[in-house]
Amino acid sequence: MLAALRLALGLLTALPVKVEQTDRDTVTGAMTLAPWVGLGLGLAAGLVSWLAIDLWRSPPLAAVLAIAALTVLTRALHLDGLADTVDGLGSAKPAPEALAIMRASDIGPFGVVAVILLLLIQVAALAAVLASGAELSGLLVPAMTGRLAVTWACRRAIPAARPEGLGALVAGSVGQLQLIVATGATLLVATAVGLFGAIPVVPAVLAVVAGIAAAEWLLRLCVRRLGGVTGDVLGALVEVATTVALLMLAV
Repeated sequence: MLAALRLALGLLTALPVKVEQTDRDTVTGAMTLAPWVGLGLGLAAGLVSWLAIDLWRSPPLAAVLAIAALTVLTRALHLDGLADTVDGLGSAKPAPEALAIMRASDIGPFGVVAVILLLLIQVAALAAVLASGAELSGLLVPAMTGRLAVTWACRRAIPAARPEGLGALVAGSVGQLQLIVATGATLLVATAVGLFGAIPVVPAVLAVVAGIAAAEWLLRLCVRRLGGVTGDVLGALVEVATTVALLMLAV
């Protein structure tokens, strides 16, 4: 379990953890623990928004600082994955060429626009959530939902788009039991946040459902267009699920 947690932190955050095991059981455990990594990230970013609200009384400023903290804690890896995925899909080229575009180090216009729009939506939605009084808990459910999307993308029915890379390492590693456990844990946390925080229970639970539904749509599109998942696709799923969950909380 400790090795799995280290691997999950190493893959999903910028924390300098030492990863010693990448065998199949460890990968399965890491992808099952992904939502809990998201919970930790959401709590850390929530502390930033809570302090910012206390200092400046400005939900928009607090939202910018919290999203910035989340970006720093993940080294913008998921945003980079989003940009590369949008560039690949937007190219309208066959899978081999689209994957080559995604692997390139530069970011095209599709990717730039996607990242800018998504960050603007995240900041605006989080500002609305913070204004409702969820200064500390506003990012808990969205961040956890974003990493649950990774767990869903690693279930055994989903192949890797390439024979190498992060996608090949984690694809098909999550069984049905692990998927049920991770999803149930996320829904329980969302319920607890609703019961004890400033966010009502129904929107908190619906945020998880909507986030995973949006990520599932993107996942199916990527499987159809690219042949499976890659590390970039996983990053895109994190950002899409997080954003949709935030939008649900802001309603």
